[in-house]
Amino acid sequence: MSGTWRELLPALVLLLGLLLGPALPAAAQEGGAPTVEPPGPAPLSETIPGASEEEGEFVQAPGGEDGLPVSRKDVADSLKVVFVMTALSLLPALLVMATSFTRIVVVLGFLRVGLATPNLPPNNVLLGLALALTFLSMGPTLNEAYEVGVAPVVKDELPFTEGVSRAGEPMRKYLLRHTRKRALETFVELSQSDPEVAAPATPADVEFRVLLPAFVVSELTTAFEMGVVILIPFLVIDLVVASVLLAMNMFMLPPATVATPLKILLFVLIDGWQVLSRALVTSAV
Repeated sequence: MSGTWRELLPALVLLLGLLLGPALPAAAQEGGAPTVEPPGPAPLSETIPGASEEEGEFVQAPGGEDGLPVSRKDVADSLKVVFVMTALSLLPALLVMATSFTRIVVVLGFLRVGLATPNLPPNNVLLGLALALTFLSMGPTLNEAYEVGVAPVVKDELPFTEGVSRAGEPMRKYLLRHTRKRALETFVELSQSDPEVAAPATPADVEFRVLLPAFVVSELTTAFEMGVVILIPFLVIDLVVASVLLAMNMFMLPPATVATPLKILLFVLIDGWQVLSRALVTSAV
């Protein structure tokens, strides 16, 4: 039995240590040495050493548990970040509405209808080509906007708001240059909800909210005009093929089966992609 107790003794000591271990620190705190509490955070009213006067007055962050001060400059920087993120989210819509992308993609859509190939070229290829032609035609305007407004802001030579205003001037000139007078007059009239407010004296005084829809309508009108010019030759080929098949009493053969290869062959022989790209870029500059 003595050997058995010798084997069980370490196990009993370990069990007692596990049971009495949590109670030992409490007993030490009651009768032992006094505990030292960590220092709390400094009050917010004290001045933070090393803070410059340009950072402005410090205010407590709403709902902050750590008690760290937040300057008004930090709040302004956060608002700038929110503004930039909002502008980036609206960038695709501005790319479609405030550039020549609308005209180019509509004309390319008319070309696909005229060739009677609704799935060729694929949508991704068509949109990629329209985007590339848009940047090519908008190159001078975008370069001017960058040199006048964006570059000085990046170099800290101008404030952000003034840089945005200067960068918008080349875009306004581009919109006015490609906006039809009749469309502009129509939307200016629609915007005059208050008869006491005088109409803008010159096109340069038109607000952007009025100029943008007038520009989009003008681009759609121009795109449809170019689309009709593209469809006419293909329509002639369809009529000729249908007349020949009718004269040969081939009623069971659809005219599109014969006309589609002829239209594609004609379009390739005249270098249609180069001709159309040239026409789109030169008309949208």
